[in-house]
Amino acid sequence: MSNGTRIGTFWGIGVGPGPAGYLPLAALDALRRADLIYAPRARGAELSVALQCLAGIDIDAAKLREIEFNMDPDRSVLSEHYAQLADAIALELRAGRDVAYLTIGDSLTYSTYGYVLAALRVRIPDLPQRTFPGITSYAAAASALAWPLGEGKERVLILPCPETAEELRSDILTHDIVVLMKVGARLGWVLDLLREMGIADHCAFARRIGLPGELLASGVGDLVANDAMGYLATLLVRRQPRQER
Repeated sequence: MSNGTRIGTFWGIGVGPGPAGYLPLAALDALRRADLIYAPRARGAELSVALQCLAGIDIDAAKLREIEFNMDPDRSVLSEHYAQLADAIALELRAGRDVAYLTIGDSLTYSTYGYVLAALRVRIPDLPQRTFPGITSYAAAASALAWPLGEGKERVLILPCPETAEELRSDILTHDIVVLMKVGARLGWVLDLLREMGIADHCAFARRIGLPGELLASGVGDLVANDAMGYLATLLVRRQPRQER
């Protein structure tokens, strides 16, 4: 702990999509050095998934601060939420405390961390910070299923699930591989589209990799949407069957 004359360091730490073993060694060292560790938790969830990803790692529980997130579609509500969180973290940093912020997957890939970091930089322009990369859900899914994410000159598109089948069809037809994130309740019509296009058998699906409720499917032709949909789901779409080289 410092005497308060220095600004504490802000660390963004991607904890991966599940198993504690996915945490980089450099990030683990920062976690153990941090004075405070902020862990996001979805509103309505009993447990922080980010903390579940640290299972088995010896971390002082007194350092932990859980933050409840409500991913409200109203940007003004979200902006106010991040402003309040940044104010709280800035207070700790100005007191010389080093702060770690956990995020599921990779710190800067569709993560709340990016918003928090931007808000902190407004409050502390010379903010000492370091971001540790984490393993994304789609990298973990590809590894768990031995499913190559890109070979040769294949074009790969990573995107949140579009709102309509027409949009998604266009994305698939113009790329070799589509990584589909944030599918949620759209999974039913997405699976219908893949079957209609005749490509479901060479697509793959993963949910809650390495966590309770894990589901891995190589080929999604028989996947039942109501059984598979949920938080932390990723769909890997291949437009053509993989060619042996």
